[in-house]
Amino acid sequence: MTRTKTILSFVAAAALAGCMDPGTGAGAADNSSDDGITSDTASPNYPTAHPRVYLNSTQLSRLKTSVSAKTATWTTFKGVVDKWKAGDDIWGFDEWNAALITNLTGDTSYCTKAIATSDAQVAAAETAEKADTAPVVAGDDYLQIGPMVGNVALVYDWCYSQVTSSQRTRWIAYMNQAVYNVWNPTKAAWGGHAMAWNGWATNDPSDNYYYSFLRATMLVGLATRGDNSEADQWLTQFRTTKLYDQAFPTFDDDLIGGGSREGTSYGVAMRGLWELYDWWQTTTGESLATQTPHTLKSLLTGIHQTVPTLDRVAPTGDQARDSTATFFDYNRQYLAELAQIFPTDKAAGVAKTLIGDSNVPYMSEEFMAAYDFIYDDSTVKAAPLTNLNTAYYASGIGELYARSGWTDHDSWVNLIGGPYTESHAHQDQGSLMFYKDGWLIADAVIGSHSGLRQETTAHGLVRIDSSNGGAPIAQVPTTTSQLVALHSGPGYLHAAVDVTAAYNGNSKIQKVVREMIYLQPDVVVVYDRVESSTGTEQTFQLPSPVKPTISGADATFTTSTHALHVHRSIPASGATASAYSMTSDASGDYSTGYRLDDKLAGGNNRFLHVLSVDGAVKSLVDGTDRVTLHLASGQTVACVFSHDKVGGKIEINGVTYTLPAGVDTLPE
Repeated sequence: MTRTKTILSFVAAAALAGCMDPGTGAGAADNSSDDGITSDTASPNYPTAHPRVYLNSTQLSRLKTSVSAKTATWTTFKGVVDKWKAGDDIWGFDEWNAALITNLTGDTSYCTKAIATSDAQVAAAETAEKADTAPVVAGDDYLQIGPMVGNVALVYDWCYSQVTSSQRTRWIAYMNQAVYNVWNPTKAAWGGHAMAWNGWATNDPSDNYYYSFLRATMLVGLATRGDNSEADQWLTQFRTTKLYDQAFPTFDDDLIGGGSREGTSYGVAMRGLWELYDWWQTTTGESLATQTPHTLKSLLTGIHQTVPTLDRVAPTGDQARDSTATFFDYNRQYLAELAQIFPTDKAAGVAKTLIGDSNVPYMSEEFMAAYDFIYDDSTVKAAPLTNLNTAYYASGIGELYARSGWTDHDSWVNLIGGPYTESHAHQDQGSLMFYKDGWLIADAVIGSHSGLRQETTAHGLVRIDSSNGGAPIAQVPTTTSQLVALHSGPGYLHAAVDVTAAYNGNSKIQKVVREMIYLQPDVVVVYDRVESSTGTEQTFQLPSPVKPTISGADATFTTSTHALHVHRSIPASGATASAYSMTSDASGDYSTGYRLDDKLAGGNNRFLHVLSVDGAVKSLVDGTDRVTLHLASGQTVACVFSHDKVGGKIEINGVTYTLPAGVDTLPE
């Protein structure tokens, strides 16, 4: 795999810098069709008078109305900025916040402070150049260029009349050099001295760094156009070279259904992209968000990634900021931006309701207060969560999400099978998660210190070890697993993923296929076809925050709210079950968590497990490639699987439904 890059600073603060209103007021024209593609988009019309970026007369009037009304969100926002202006060190604070207040109130003291801070950044870079060293903005492969240079550009534009001629010249020179260096890594220089870098992510629109690069490029171009001889090339670089010629085609080909292949923590950095789409449209009149269906589909993905209690998201991929994947301000902003870009789409109203009912009905961090103020005048009308289907499949990221309903106490299931291409993604192809009022089956990463446990041992899948007690065989980056079955019927969802390709032709692995029947609300039947060479070992594993109690072929995870019973139907013999404490892991990274391991010698094997909550299964009868369940609801359900290929049938109270291979399109 390529090296893992850090996003801590970008996700934690920097990527958010300047993420203002994504489409309220006159700038929020919704020209989209049902698939999110525009049918009539304008060419960009670049403003000439400062402020140029975003703060046109409509937006200024809208925001000033909130100021005059002394809304709670304005009072909170101004209070934060006042603390910063008075000298408080507010983590993650961005100077554009202060520049915005000057434009809304006429009080120039806010711009005075913002200019001084921006000038200090430029002066520090000039000092570094004289010492023949790269300035801070070049650190970590230019990760911070979006917030750092973007702030200078916005202060330049929004405080233009207070920025001196000398400062404008110096700031433009600094910004031009930084943006040039990003897109020309082998020719990068500071102070006339060559300082090439590796060009990480400059051609990868699926990487979070890319959005930081875009932000700096767009804002410098818009803010300095007419004053800067290089501004037009930055606008062309942003709009044509990077979006129309690279990002949009990539999203259309790779990210069908929305979302990010980096997972939920790094993927939420796409909120910075939504901000750019909105600012561009508000500034120039051209809609970028509607040039690819990825934008609108990401609204659905973001909603379905959120568990029913609305306080967590699926912990897929690296969770560097918070290993527990708690729903946070960034998730709130991500959904709010998309909802306001597409205010008339049914998912927008659902997103507004979800945000309002979540554990962060208001931004929890001071540096995020600006976004509650900016979104306060939203024209999006709240709508019931039930307006959306209970299942969603995002094929571009290989994620299937399903829930039994839209109340806090409903269950939620996630099955993974798709591309494994980004460095922050995990070896979790084929893994399963199960949630009800808390994690029953999770990703073990939630119990780690780092949030970076990528190996197969951390996920709810069938692990294959190279030998009895040997090292796990790794899943291989740049491979693509496949969802090969997807059907829904009365009270059930059927899906199957073939993850054999994830092992990239490893000679010890011939087949890894997982099939699942989700009997809503409280039963999941899992059938695994696994074929590996003699001498290997196969382990059906389920990570959980709680330790399972084991009795023969049965195990029970008891949380504070529910008991999850796991029954191994097949193999009836030969497998051994054990409880593994994740704190025993050699990495030393886990502080909590356990894993149920059902181990079996390698070969051409089948596993059939029944997962049920709180006695949802009163009794069951095992069979060959089948299990018959007598449910507490009074139903009798037989799940029958084909031994060698995907497919089978489900019999519910004597009514048979076939479960063939093939993927149905789910309603949204």
